[in-house]
Amino acid sequence: MPVIAFASPKGGVGKSTSALILATEIAKRGADVTLIDADPNHPLLRWSKRPGKPANVQVIADANEESIIDVIEDAARATTFVIVDLEGTASRMVAYALSRADLVVIPTQGSEVDGVEAFKAVKLIQTQERAFNRKLPFAVLFTRVSAAIATRDLKDIQGQLAKVGVPMFKTQMVERAAFRALFSFGGTLDDLDPTDVNNIPAALDNAHDFTAEVLTTLKQTSREGRAA
Repeated sequence: MPVIAFASPKGGVGKSTSALILATEIAKRGADVTLIDADPNHPLLRWSKRPGKPANVQVIADANEESIIDVIEDAARATTFVIVDLEGTASRMVAYALSRADLVVIPTQGSEVDGVEAFKAVKLIQTQERAFNRKLPFAVLFTRVSAAIATRDLKDIQGQLAKVGVPMFKTQMVERAAFRALFSFGGTLDDLDPTDVNNIPAALDNAHDFTAEVLTTLKQTSREGRAA
């Protein structure tokens, strides 16, 4: 079953938020999902203890460097999708997890500092490809993007990535209060109360588009893998 890993050497770029949105959106479509919370701060584990966690989403938070491969493989045998939220560093555990991924999502914000870290994540993935002698599909996901304007920094980073052929998701995760609210209230975007959180429909559309693009990417990479 597909394993999707969220990886970045830098913390605070929206890994956990994007992983949670993807997991809950896939679960809404009827698939069972295992979320592996490998972030030392365990934001997904805390979310799971709040009301509203879908019954077809389970969260595992006890993976470490020695066990991460077994945890991923066990989860892949038990559930339809596995989503791994990795720690914000280039550790051995991150490298081991990447070796089992069918798709790596590299979240980054549209700043020069985050762009540098995104390139580091790409290099780490390329190193893992050589080490394990297998193609490792990946794409950069821009997060916390302004809904109003594309900043000069964002355009510059996109240009740098495109110049060297780094794939990027067309969908960008816009800065939305609803995304942050998931960790405050629990549950899913559909469960949020519009009296507490503004503009939930726009957040739902953004989440839907991202999930659809991830699923399409998985199908494409699966076909390419079979053709090879």
